[in-house]
Amino acid sequence: MMSPAELRPFLDELERFADGQMTTIEQDAFEERLQHDPYLREAYQAFEQVTADLRWVAGHETLRHRLLALDRRLDQRQTALVRIKRRQRRAQTRWGTVFTVLVAVLLGLWFLLRPGGGTDTSWSTYYVADPGLPPSATEDEHRPLLGQAMEQYRQGHYPAALHALRRVPTDNLGADTMLYYNGVFLLSQGDGSAARPYLRRVIQQPGSALVRKARYHLAVAHWAAKQWPEARAAFREVASDSLNPYRRAAQKVLHADVLRGEE
Repeated sequence: MMSPAELRPFLDELERFADGQMTTIEQDAFEERLQHDPYLREAYQAFEQVTADLRWVAGHETLRHRLLALDRRLDQRQTALVRIKRRQRRAQTRWGTVFTVLVAVLLGLWFLLRPGGGTDTSWSTYYVADPGLPPSATEDEHRPLLGQAMEQYRQGHYPAALHALRRVPTDNLGADTMLYYNGVFLLSQGDGSAARPYLRRVIQQPGSALVRKARYHLAVAHWAAKQWPEARAAFREVASDSLNPYRRAAQKVLHADVLRGEE
């Protein structure tokens, strides 16, 4: 693997490519060089390994914080329910029917105001996840990391899946497939902003069979990143495409009218 000093001259160009900041012409030229320049290819693989390791660490830390926050919310809710039950027992003999009516009202308000109550506008509620590559596509003896990535993804271990995917040799998987699943894995772990550049680059390859799928996941990535106008426009495009496998999912989002962020 390249040393940091050897990698440094390539960093600016690699970061622009990874962030989707190149024009179509620049991107095509870069990918052409990537096929023929062994030094650039080695630098690209080293860069992908470093960024994959960083995302893997960051993903685990994010998951840890989310689990801690969820534990706190569950503890608070359990404490609140215990207090309500104690009050019910103390007041039952004194208030009778009046107390029963009051409890019913309070419980109704709690149901509407609790986290997740009422109409759920979370993107994850409506998101139809990609099933991943089937086992038949990853059984090749030269693709063990790809099979591992898909298995981790299906089990919901998104940082680990992304880490394994980033280690798959680029000559073992089409560029559009690698970009597509990078975007899908990042979106699945809740990072819509990071997922968008990968999905955009798939859409820029008109010959790819993944373009229509990428359009749907890009729409959800806009939603997750709170890019409301972009999300609405992207969902309308998917919903109007009769050949898009996610057409009904997009129509459901638009019909529910849940994209209500500030313009």
